[in-house]
Amino acid sequence: MTAIHLTKGGFERRVASLNQSEWKFVGERPALLDFYASWCGPCKMLSPVIDELADEYQGKVDIYKVNVDEEQELAELFSIRTIPTLIFIPLTGEPQRVMGARPKAELRQMLDAMIK
Repeated sequence: MTAIHLTKGGFERRVASLNQSEWKFVGERPALLDFYASWCGPCKMLSPVIDELADEYQGKVDIYKVNVDEEQELAELFSIRTIPTLIFIPLTGEPQRVMGARPKAELRQMLDAMIK
């Protein structure tokens, strides 16, 4: 399984409504959003790692990819200025932002922290 590519509609069904004043996560499991662009070198290096994590955490964490060129409204919602940017969304609490490509071991630690 690979990470799921999200559109605005998919985001509203799986993550949160865009039309509310406060954050309310609607997912069944914690989530990871990978904001990327197809032309971005670090994004290309991170992409296979994200897909591997999607396999490893299947059923525990929902892992999504958001193309910032195609989904500008979602990028604006999270004030994405640097790519890749990863948003870790726990079931409760506020999302956490990590900018730049990170080692797989570090991403695993962050995912594990969300599911404990």
